[in-house]
Amino acid sequence: MKLLQELFGQGFLNEKIKSEIENEGQKGQKTEEEIILERKIVSEDFLFELKSKLLKIPLEKVDAENVPLNVLEMIPEEAAINYKMAPLSKKDKLVQIGMAYPEDIAAQNALRFLARQANFNYETKLIKFTDLANLLKQHRTLKSEAKKALEELDKEKKAMAEVISKAPASESISGEAPIIKMVLVILRHAIEGNASDIHIEPSKDRLNVRFRIDGILKLSLFLPLNVHPSIVARIKILANMKIDESRIPQDGRFTAKIDSKEIDLRVATFPTLFGEKVELRVLDSAEGLKPFESLGLRGRNLELLKEAAKKPYGLILSTGPTGSGKTTTLYALLNLLNKESVNIVTIEDPIEYSIAGVNQSQVKPEIGYSFASALRQILRQDPNVIMVGEIRDDETAGLVTHAALTGHIVLSTLHTNSAIGVIPRLMDMGVRPFLIPSTLKAVVSQRLIRMLCKYCRVKTKPNEKIKEYILEKIKDLPADAKKEFDISGGFSIYEPKGCEKCNFTGYSGRFGLFEVFYMTNELAKLIMKDPVESMILKEAQKQGMLTMEQEGILKVLGGETTIEEITRVTEET
Repeated sequence: MKLLQELFGQGFLNEKIKSEIENEGQKGQKTEEEIILERKIVSEDFLFELKSKLLKIPLEKVDAENVPLNVLEMIPEEAAINYKMAPLSKKDKLVQIGMAYPEDIAAQNALRFLARQANFNYETKLIKFTDLANLLKQHRTLKSEAKKALEELDKEKKAMAEVISKAPASESISGEAPIIKMVLVILRHAIEGNASDIHIEPSKDRLNVRFRIDGILKLSLFLPLNVHPSIVARIKILANMKIDESRIPQDGRFTAKIDSKEIDLRVATFPTLFGEKVELRVLDSAEGLKPFESLGLRGRNLELLKEAAKKPYGLILSTGPTGSGKTTTLYALLNLLNKESVNIVTIEDPIEYSIAGVNQSQVKPEIGYSFASALRQILRQDPNVIMVGEIRDDETAGLVTHAALTGHIVLSTLHTNSAIGVIPRLMDMGVRPFLIPSTLKAVVSQRLIRMLCKYCRVKTKPNEKIKEYILEKIKDLPADAKKEFDISGGFSIYEPKGCEKCNFTGYSGRFGLFEVFYMTNELAKLIMKDPVESMILKEAQKQGMLTMEQEGILKVLGGETTIEEITRVTEET
């Protein structure tokens, strides 16, 4: 929402005041709306009518005295104050909710959570601060729903503990005990919001629940601190972890049935100052086992990777930071290679997704079953294809190289900033330079970037700074890539706007940004003669390799993402 820009465009504030409000708003103590009203730039009525037009959400006039008490009780007072929202009316199961900040992700998440708990549907309206304040005055005379839930929790603690202790981890999560319902709502809320991770974090005065959606971690809701031990205990039971051990980190896993869909969740606990933090990784096989095209890998990059996979032997590596989708790319390769006539064996830590027809093994360092020791045993299993989750040490690097030399296709991951960076990294790990050209077939380096929401993205002309940046980056593009876009007559890009479908973020989903290095005779000779990273990169680009940044620019010109996203992930390298 571009509230300040609109007021600036209408002449209500100048560039200096606009910058002052932006800077003050970024400090997080006050919102832009509060600062605008505090400075008396426009009236509250005018401000909220403008906001209504920008958000395309009706502005509701509210008479607090006419809102029944049983309606106001539907949202706890604490939530109403913190998220600046209140119920206005109720008809059957449909509740009309007034929100001062309907664009706020945390407020939307909290509302969905409350609706799930109380089993009602809702529609949102925009309301002014003064109307909200009047509603809250009414609200303070009531017992909040949160207090009722806590009273119920205190009465049922013994019964609840007995119920959750009897629930097998493999069963779908169900039941009526308050904590069981609360955990179920958190999981449902995360999965329906396409979250990849759930963080349950105790602080000094409350329990924060944060979701990582499209790679960005956001506060989704918070709960009273005294439910923390019960929530942690429930999750530990489901994941077959020790309930009475809170001094050291633990790992576990369980399957939850959410809306008739089975979802695997990987659980890790971690002791902190205020209690155990719980992190749950959502492992949805429908999301994890994707074809290359769905990952964003296409064109020359896709052709080269498929070509490398057709080789009778050799090493294919996926590189990038944690959470960049390396394992998902390797799984896509496994699916491509997975045939009845091929014996595929993997060593993973942990096994993220189960693949039919593939022999998957989980390392257990605590008993000496490491990547290196497992790899020695795998070579006795007559494999055609071997996947090693990660090359972590010199011993594993040597064994992987040996396996690739002796007639196996080997897939693995490595932490480097670029595809070319794999070559000096392997040398640092003790692999002799003359072995690299004969073993290494391809390297795919990647990052994950957010996709623009296709429903609300806005076409615009780039400003001079962005235009110069794009022109600078594409002037060295290979000829084949330049053919994709004709920018001789100027070009447009897209910007995020925000709508209900993307939770007002302007982005929806993620896909990969790739850089593929493919071994050729010329590159092999160069590596054997003088393995300098800059020289190898220059020769690879001469042969048509796109850098990650260049591929990102092409995706910006294609209207798939923004310059801000490209610079965010490529500047990290």
